[in-house]
Amino acid sequence: MFNKFFKFLAAGFAVMSMAMAPAAHSADANQEKVVYHINDSANASALLRNVRNHLSAAPGTKIAVVGHGKGIDFMLKDAQDDKGNPYAVSMETLSSEGVDFKVCNNTLNSRKLTAEAVAYPAKIVPSGVAEIGRLQAKEGYVYLKP
Repeated sequence: MFNKFFKFLAAGFAVMSMAMAPAAHSADANQEKVVYHINDSANASALLRNVRNHLSAAPGTKIAVVGHGKGIDFMLKDAQDDKGNPYAVSMETLSSEGVDFKVCNNTLNSRKLTAEAVAYPAKIVPSGVAEIGRLQAKEGYVYLKP
């Protein structure tokens, strides 16, 4: 009798978890997720402007900025735009709105740079291009390249 009750209880939990899974997933499915790809920091000011405009038009969008090659330059400490404004200020402001900045470790290694060269709030990922692919394939991000 106890065995039948346990099986009934387990089946009930399984049905409940299956019924609730779509509801839990649908909240995430409704969130817009975008990965911005940058491989040339000459476009960094435009990219940051695009991200700000994107968040203004669609608040709550989950945005990741992934750089590799010359695209990491604006995410390095003391990097400045052509007017002498530090990029880190814009990055910190956008980060406070949920934007993730990601730097390619392969690029750091090839340029003989250490993690200390990377400005806060950027995080290091093993490979920039692999991160872009992962975000698209596994997490449902759409791709933008300004």
